[in-house]
Amino acid sequence: MSKHTLSVLVEDRPGVLTRIAGLFSRRGFNIESLAVGPTEHDGISRMTIVVNVEESPLEQVTKQLNKLVEVIKIVELDQAASVHRELVLVKVAATAETRGQVLDTVQLFRAKVVDVAPDAVTIQVTGNAGKIADFLRVVEPFGIRELVQSGMVAIGRGSRSISERNLRPVSVPAPTAATAG
Repeated sequence: MSKHTLSVLVEDRPGVLTRIAGLFSRRGFNIESLAVGPTEHDGISRMTIVVNVEESPLEQVTKQLNKLVEVIKIVELDQAASVHRELVLVKVAATAETRGQVLDTVQLFRAKVVDVAPDAVTIQVTGNAGKIADFLRVVEPFGIRELVQSGMVAIGRGSRSISERNLRPVSVPAPTAATAG
């Protein structure tokens, strides 16, 4: 099996995430990472999906995804031709004796302290999966009290945009009394 990163443009509507995740689930594929957020176009969201599957079954799933009305475009991002990043917030024990070492580690990894308590610091780390894993390995001896990690987001390198090619317009329904505010 091999890891694949899919960038999927979808209409920003209720239930789209469930339908897309369901397609992977029905095929018995585990989604390793999933991140969803708005794009530069109103009414369109971008999903970054990381799965570990063989090429042939992945092709079948992408064909089925393309049949969903809400799916606008699917692109598999090549590792070398794209930028991948994750975000981790990690609360690390930091006693008076170890705080200096923890802060040195933060600087070494170009991370950022986002909260300080008398016996812990919360650190924000962004980077690729390797950098995140290395950082966690280094701070683990200090004591990781809590950790939260985002899904991977990825974007193609260069000036071209995923939405530049054949992006169909999306009609966003006007809010009704039932859906407004």
